[in-house]
Order: sequence, then structure tokens, then C-alpha cells
Amino acid sequence: ALPFAEANANPGNALHGGVAASAAVTAAHALARHVLGADTGPWHTMDFQINYLAAAIGEEIKATARLMRRGKELCFIVVDVTGDEGKAIAQCSIAVRGRQGRDEAEKPIAKGDDGEVDPGFMGDRIAANPFISGRGIAMDFMRDGQVRLVMPWKDGNSDLAGGVHEGAALALLDTAGAMCSWSITGLGKFKASTPSIQAQVFSAPPKADLVAYGNVGYRDNEMYWNDVEVADAGTGQLVARGTVLYRIFS
Repeated sequence: ALPFAEANANPGNALHGGVAASAAVTAAHALARHVLGADTGPWHTMDFQINYLAAAIGEEIKATARLMRRGKELCFIVVDVTGDEGKAIAQCSIAVRGRQGRDEAEKPIAKGDDGEVDPGFMGDRIAANPFISGRGIAMDFMRDGQVRLVMPWKDGNSDLAGGVHEGAALALLDTAGAMCSWSITGLGKFKASTPSIQAQVFSAPPKADLVAYGNVGYRDNEMYWNDVEVADAGTGQLVARGTVLYRIFS
């Protein structure tokens, strides 16, 4: 269970979607480590999908993980995130992999961009968001459907293994996806939400600064399919990739 805290909220005391995603990942990993055994690590989320069903407004949430199937080194898990009186907040399907101590393959390099710095009109605004600023996430570039955000290493984003917590990495991916859409619409009297996120984490995120590159892959009226890569800022190697489905409407 996670009690309500303003540090985890958007305006209006709505829980930031990255918090629900982090809670789901944490619950899934706890179950996978129990099922697979302590000697099967390190662990990472091979595949992740979360559908956001309702907003959690100023309320405690609970993440309940259920094992659907176990493989030799895999656990297929469903996580239900609920609020007060069992209200469905989100449902997440997660495949957790235990690396069993094996060496990692060399990870691909992010496509990146030309390095231009232009935080755009949302730079100051995301810095004022308690959850986003609490993760240290900052806007480097935002224009015409493309964004670059950075998340410097900080102890508050770490996991038990000493690297960046997957929940923090997914929050960076989520934020980058949302900002892609806003770079198209600009400010206005809009409402917005994240209906769904799909992502893959290649390995346990390292103890490093992370960078996210996002772009609008496809738009259909109010709906945006935004592709995001999260990489080690120092090496350029991919940590995670995914698609954020974002909705902006009047």
C-alpha cells in the first residue's frame, strides 16, 4: 500500500501515473523474486503494459500482484492497482526475467538527436510538478513532436541493487511521452490523460544519469502514439523503450 502524498501528485491531488507504474513494478518484482528464488537475479521487467482506468484523487493506492505462469527464468504477472473501496485505478501485465547471474549482451545505442537545447514552454512547468521534480527530471528540448528529457542520478531514485529503480525509469519514459503531445498542441483549455503505456526494460537500469528521447509516431485527432527511448546518458546504451498513448482533448 502507498498512502497519499502531495509529492506524488499532479495538480488537483491526482496521483501521477508514474507512481502507479512504479507501485506495479515493485509488487511484480517482489513476487517474481519470491517465486524464482534469491539466486536467480539480477531481475528486470522484460515486458510491461499498464492501462489507466481511473484517477486516484487524494487517496491511498494498493498494488496486488498475481502470478499467471512461471517459466524457468520468467514470471508472468498481473498487477491490480486499486484505490479507496477497491476502485480500479490501473491494471498492469508484467513479465519479469531473472538473469541468473549471466553476462549481459551489448545493448543497442539510442538514436538520440542533434543535442540542441530548447526546453520550450513546458520546461518551467514540469519543474513545478512535485513528482517530476522530485525525480530530478528536467526538459532539455521540446519542439514539433520531439523531446529530450534528462534525469540525473540521485539516491532517491535508487533500488535495492544500487541502480536506478525501474519505476523511476518508467516515470521518465511516461513524462517524455506526454511532453511529445504537448509540444504539438501548445497550451490551451485542454484536458489530458495517459490511457496506456507499453515498455520493455533491457536490463536492470544502471547507477547513471538517464536521458529520454521521445517523438510523436502517430496522431489520430485527440490520440497520440508517442515512441520513447530511455538511455544511459554517458554511454548512449538503451535502458528501456516504449510507446506512451496520450490523449489531449477539449
